[in-house]
Amino acid sequence: MDYQTITYDVSDNVALITMNRPDKMNALTTQMRAEIAHAVTQGGKDARVVVITGSGRAFCSGQDLGDRASGASVDLERTLRDEYAPMLRAIVNCPVPTIAAVNGAAAGAGANLALAADVVFATESAYFLQAFTRIGLIPDAGGTYTLPRQMGMAKAMGAALFADKISARQADDWGMIWEAVPDAEFDAHWRGKAAQLGAGPTAAYQAAKEVIRASWDNTLEEQLTLEAQQQGVCGKSRDFKEGVLAFTEKRAAKFEGR
Repeated sequence: MDYQTITYDVSDNVALITMNRPDKMNALTTQMRAEIAHAVTQGGKDARVVVITGSGRAFCSGQDLGDRASGASVDLERTLRDEYAPMLRAIVNCPVPTIAAVNGAAAGAGANLALAADVVFATESAYFLQAFTRIGLIPDAGGTYTLPRQMGMAKAMGAALFADKISARQADDWGMIWEAVPDAEFDAHWRGKAAQLGAGPTAAYQAAKEVIRASWDNTLEEQLTLEAQQQGVCGKSRDFKEGVLAFTEKRAAKFEGR
């Protein structure tokens, strides 16, 4: 795909996807959603970690309300089903770890795009905003699923109803994201963490993602069985053998991702 609204770069096992409409605060259009879905899927093949971030002062301001393909007369049900859902599924089902590096405002669908990633880093000056009720809508782009799971029912309900800004520090304290990082350290920090995952045991990361997500629907007995099954698979991997050997030899492991 010839990307027009994002940039895509792969280096040192890291696929970096940058939303690139800084003049529109990286607001989402029909084309951008398709490009993100394609790039995330491609990143899962090309790299061992996928990072999504924004250009300019914002991460993503949400739906571009000026987009002719998604204006006030748009069929929102169709848009969510046919455009947002494929993008979000690509992120959630990506076989390698996904990181959202939230460099600025993350509002509406932009906030929930970030929260679909496995790990979210945010600069301390960033904020998250469930802006939907400000225009007479409900949280979408997976927000009604991720928010109560990440921050609890009480905080999720307040975020949805009041549509107040949630600072990156609040989001960190509430368990909504993994980490809020001082602005001056942000770029180097998330890049270092991405490099760590890019050099890690990729198959184990994929199994961990699947098993942890399955826990919401499983009983304890079902989860214990699933854990055992997946641990058995990981125990047969080259990375496990390397990890044990590196431990006994008191050196850093050199994982191959298989």
